[in-house]
Amino acid sequence: MPASATTRIDDSPDASAPSPGLPAATKLIIGLLLGSTFVVILNETLMGVAIPTLIESLGITASLAQWLTTAFMLTLAVVIPITGYLLQRFQTRPMFLLAMSLFTIGTVIGAIAPGFEVLLLARVVQAAGTGIIFPLLFTTVFGLVPPDRRGRVVGLISTVIAVAPAFGPSVSGLILSFADWRWLFITMIPIAVAALIIGALKVVNIGEPRPGRLDVLSVLLSIPGFGGLVYGLAQLGDVGRAPASERADATTAALTALAIGLVALALFVWRQLRLQRRDAALLDLRTFQQRQFAVSIAIVMVAAMALFGAIILIPLFVQDVIGASALISGLIILPGALLQGLAAPWIGRRYDAVGPTTLVLPGAVLLATSMWGMAMLTAETPLWLIAFANIGLSMGLALLFTPLLTNGLSALPPSLNSHGSAIVGTVQQVAGAAGIALFISIAAAFGGGGPDEASVTGEGVRAAFTVGAIIATLVIPAVFFVRRTPNGAPTAATTTAPEAAPVP
Repeated sequence: MPASATTRIDDSPDASAPSPGLPAATKLIIGLLLGSTFVVILNETLMGVAIPTLIESLGITASLAQWLTTAFMLTLAVVIPITGYLLQRFQTRPMFLLAMSLFTIGTVIGAIAPGFEVLLLARVVQAAGTGIIFPLLFTTVFGLVPPDRRGRVVGLISTVIAVAPAFGPSVSGLILSFADWRWLFITMIPIAVAALIIGALKVVNIGEPRPGRLDVLSVLLSIPGFGGLVYGLAQLGDVGRAPASERADATTAALTALAIGLVALALFVWRQLRLQRRDAALLDLRTFQQRQFAVSIAIVMVAAMALFGAIILIPLFVQDVIGASALISGLIILPGALLQGLAAPWIGRRYDAVGPTTLVLPGAVLLATSMWGMAMLTAETPLWLIAFANIGLSMGLALLFTPLLTNGLSALPPSLNSHGSAIVGTVQQVAGAAGIALFISIAAAFGGGGPDEASVTGEGVRAAFTVGAIIATLVIPAVFFVRRTPNGAPTAATTTAPEAAPVP
């Protein structure tokens, strides 16, 4: 099949019949996208461990160095919502080439960066490519894979999402123990170039592009809306780790950013509702008219808050309260992430066979139970028990993420797949920032440390996990509203665009 060909799913005469195995070309495309997604997500978490090295090497302050992570996160928050429009107006192959070209160019810039300013530019360019890849992966999967096989493929995506962030700090620490920070970028270049070349040769176009005009006002509102919300939440989390003497000014700045973000986001939503009458929304909110998508996204958001909050708080507890090294604190997280990644494909196959109900209920119970266990951590808690609690948390999340994402996105007609994928990516960024902000802020508020102490305490950690456990417990009744999407969404060959929803 030539690279420029357009691929559609065949209209099967019996939608309930099991589909045959995926064609080799489809497996290659999905494998390439999975590999590319792994690399870009791994890259997202590489920089955190390198911050102390960069402070010393570049002669910059800690707050300035932190912008290498903050700018990356802000770029994702701005780019991902726009991909819903881009993936409908442009075909799969050029979008993949754009994403990996941006990531590769950013990586090269980072490898040769003479100072902080150019390095910051490199991170922004990398993030622009990363923001396209994640929604592109989901859109491609739900365009190529039959409904009865989507669970196992989304399970593979969940493996990437679980394992890549956990590997990032370990890989970064290993590289920095033998070489300087530039090798964090140099080692990524051949992988990115290989993915770009293979993609140029093998990736095909899926579906037909829908012509439309980009609404500039929506873009202008999305930047302070999503950017302000994520930045404000991230800054609110940093407030909890700052000395008490600096917290008042930092809190004011964070709340100001949040207020700007919420106002801009409200205007953005209003604008999208009006544009939907002409089928011209930048991010089509008719996705939430599908009940299973709305329920799934709501639960995924709460679960993602628990994931990111635990990932940031457990290492801080292990280092500041128990007194273990940074290496040990990172290794505590790794077993849970690895088991979550290993379990996700099996969970995906179970979803294909039995649906979401028998998976999400045990997942919600396991998530809440693990969070209540973490709410009882003390300085005398053995490290193996903390790792075991994190394994329970990770397995609970695995039982939630794969079935919910598969079920929710399968509820959408193909015309809304790209928007649904963009919403999933946006929710991940916002929920991650919210989870970190919530857990760290509560830990600081109840920590009882001195006026200039930025470290967490056992009391603060227990308070944060108690609040997290209460929220996780509220998820349990919500999963009873999850119902399997019958036969998935209609096929791309037979579905037309949904009728425009009336503006409230």
